[in-house]
Amino acid sequence: MPQALSKWHGNPWAILITLSLGFFMTLLDLTIVNIAIPSMIDELDASLDEILWVINAYVLVLAVLLITAGRLGDLRGQRTLFVAGIVVFTLASLACGLAPNPTLLIAFRAVQGLGAALLMPQTMAIIIGTFPADRRGTALGIWGAVAGLATVAGPTLGGVLVTYASWRWIFIVNVPIGLVVLAMTFAFIPDARMERQHKLDVLGVALATAGLFCLTFALIEGQRYSWNGAIDALFVAAAVLTVLFLLQQRSRQDSEPLVPFSLFRNRNFTVINAVATLVSVAILGFFLPFTIYLQSVLGYSAIKAGLILAPMSLIALVLAPVAGKMSDRIGGKYILMTGLTLFGIGAAILVLQSSVSSDWLDFMPAIAVMGLGMGGIWAPMATETMRGVPMALAGAASGVNNTLRQVGSVVGSAAVGALLQNQLATTLRDEATTRSVALPADVRNSFVEGFAASAKGGVEVGPSQAATPSGVPAEVAARIQQVAQAVFQHGYVRAMHPTLVLPVAAAFVAAALCLLATRHTTGPQAGGATAAPTAEGAPAAAG
Repeated sequence: MPQALSKWHGNPWAILITLSLGFFMTLLDLTIVNIAIPSMIDELDASLDEILWVINAYVLVLAVLLITAGRLGDLRGQRTLFVAGIVVFTLASLACGLAPNPTLLIAFRAVQGLGAALLMPQTMAIIIGTFPADRRGTALGIWGAVAGLATVAGPTLGGVLVTYASWRWIFIVNVPIGLVVLAMTFAFIPDARMERQHKLDVLGVALATAGLFCLTFALIEGQRYSWNGAIDALFVAAAVLTVLFLLQQRSRQDSEPLVPFSLFRNRNFTVINAVATLVSVAILGFFLPFTIYLQSVLGYSAIKAGLILAPMSLIALVLAPVAGKMSDRIGGKYILMTGLTLFGIGAAILVLQSSVSSDWLDFMPAIAVMGLGMGGIWAPMATETMRGVPMALAGAASGVNNTLRQVGSVVGSAAVGALLQNQLATTLRDEATTRSVALPADVRNSFVEGFAASAKGGVEVGPSQAATPSGVPAEVAARIQQVAQAVFQHGYVRAMHPTLVLPVAAAFVAAALCLLATRHTTGPQAGGATAAPTAEGAPAAAG
């Protein structure tokens, strides 16, 4: 190792930067693909269903394997799993960028999800093992700010890459980042080895993987299949497998279980994980319809839509370390509750302000309030979740936390998508019926029925889908398109308003749940990462 780098080996802040960069890369890929959907459909000659699976294959594998990967980190070493994840993710990203057809792209995205699942739980676990309790909040604040930045930066960066390069670069851009993270990992992160051999709970892995697969697949595909009997069967299977998993884990609590139940004796771990799940519902559920609104209703480009939301991330990025320091000093309970409340208030104002004729400048105060809120969410949420978790169980705890957040993201996206589609089915038909009076009588019925049929596509519907009958004069065709644009814009806004009640309500419910958490302050600590204080009633240590 070069001498210039050797002095940074084991430096906590060099380790944090390395972990945050890897974490950023995996979270970015949750949202960056959305903006490239039209380009991928055109260049790969793919169906919309195929391209949607380009998104869903990544989310599905990631959500299913996080608990297993977190526990593997405890058993085999967090750095080992982090390195494996970076290698798999980077190679899969290159393969995605070179994929010649949709089938291979979907397969490589699944492998990319495997890499993300391997590395993601290790980031939080290594931070806990690296930073003493009195500085952990600041470190987790920076780590959390990276999470918030990645969530909102995806559409902006994706818009730039698709506009000025190609959709393939949304994947290829990960390759140099991955190589840099890999080099930084070996340069800065020590390889902490376990003193004794551990065994992996293979049956627990199988049950957890199968149960999470059934649940996540049903949530992702439910709307497409109209929540039919097959989807219901998957939900039942998920419930049965979950019960079997819990019974099997109960029998193994004295023999290195996949999910140690002792984690849930810590009140804050249980409560804040519920909060984290609702936060994912709130954030992912809000930005999906609102991003479509900015582009499809207001007509902003992908880049402009991303830049409109960028101040939110920048404010959160600045405030998150401050919130982390305050969490160390006064506890994170009320900081988190305040952040969630501000996010909910800002989101509610943004919903009320959104109309067909809104100007982006009108949104800036509400977006600033949401940024203030996000700045107070990530750091205290991470700090309070992991406070009192023994280092030996950090990977398992991080795996559970990340799994619940990803399932929350899937639940939020699925629920909001279903609500939006149901609302659109009504609002588009109503708007088409009302506005069709401006068209010649002989095209009104087909115009209305065209929108009624296209509304079944939910968020896929757009004004261009109102087909112009052949043989009509150019003046009438132009009028049809003008009215169709108005129908979609007004119908979408009317549908979006009640839909966004769900994510806004999730933010306020999460804020209220914080009242159940125990308030902590961190006193002087003697040394290590395992010396974190515990919640009331929580065990001081667990094996």
